[in-house]
Amino acid sequence: MKEGQVFYSDYAKPDGFCDEAWKAIYQYVFALANGSEGWYDNTWIDPKHKGTAICSCNDGLRPVIIKIERIEG
Repeated sequence: MKEGQVFYSDYAKPDGFCDEAWKAIYQYVFALANGSEGWYDNTWIDPKHKGTAICSCNDGLRPVIIKIERIEG
């Protein structure tokens, strides 16, 4: 994965997306694709950023931070 790459998905791992990173974020992707705004307080970041989550990959040697955004359409 490279900085600035963009992937689109609803439920399935996008082609070219790292398997381990997908394991770390798929529950957020699934929740956002189904209309969730967040888990407990309806936000993952703050109330101004509904429909967005910030996650990190499980790989401690090559950490990657991933921003997940729901696209309305």
